[in-house]
Amino acid sequence: MSGRAAALAGRVALVTGGGSGLGRAVTRSLHADGARVVITGRNEAALKETAAHFGPQVSYRVCDVSRPDDVEELARGLAGEEISILVNNAGIAGPVAPLTEVTPQEWDEVFDVNVRGVFLMCRAFLPAMTGRGTGDVVNIASVSGKRPLLRRTPYCASKMAVIGLTTTLAGEVGPLGVTVNSLSPGPVSGPRMERNFRLEAERTGSTRARAEQEFVGRSALGRMVTEDEVGEAVVAMLSMRGLCGADIDLSAGMVAR
Repeated sequence: MSGRAAALAGRVALVTGGGSGLGRAVTRSLHADGARVVITGRNEAALKETAAHFGPQVSYRVCDVSRPDDVEELARGLAGEEISILVNNAGIAGPVAPLTEVTPQEWDEVFDVNVRGVFLMCRAFLPAMTGRGTGDVVNIASVSGKRPLLRRTPYCASKMAVIGLTTTLAGEVGPLGVTVNSLSPGPVSGPRMERNFRLEAERTGSTRARAEQEFVGRSALGRMVTEDEVGEAVVAMLSMRGLCGADIDLSAGMVAR
């Protein structure tokens, strides 16, 4: 455990999209610093495997955060838990295509998960936090919400919406003792970026390696960040007690250039 463990020991964190990728990395960091973690997602097999990997301090619940009935059932099922940390990580990448080729169904799917899911989870779990006068919400946004990323309009727009939701919600619940912040990673090495590089290469007639280099070359450090760095950043944000209404870049300098 790190020096922050004392602050997280005994706290219960709820992480959406926790079965794999960034959600699993966030779970790893929270667990390492002493928190009990409940992970949610749509893939029960992935959730079950992740919970088993970390042991009894991590449990799981199947939930589609874009569905109000699922979120309400999740809240009822966790009524006996004092959820004091909510990490809204669940998200989908959406299509890689010009806006004029994006279907309304594809657009709605991205916003249903990436934005509506954050709204529904906050709506369900904030009342208990504000009632206790303490709690922390971390919404996972993206640097892609703050700078152009061609052929990714639904995703970029959804992540900017998450940032706007965060800053406004912080003003609503900050006076009641709850902090709300967002973390904007990107690009993060892993399967999602591999998919994006492949699709970009196919669309432009380039190679996957060239698509990656053109993207990563925009960052000050000339590399992508790792999933574990994202998990560590979430824990670090939880230790910064004066942080509220902020959006933190974790992009290896992607936005700075």
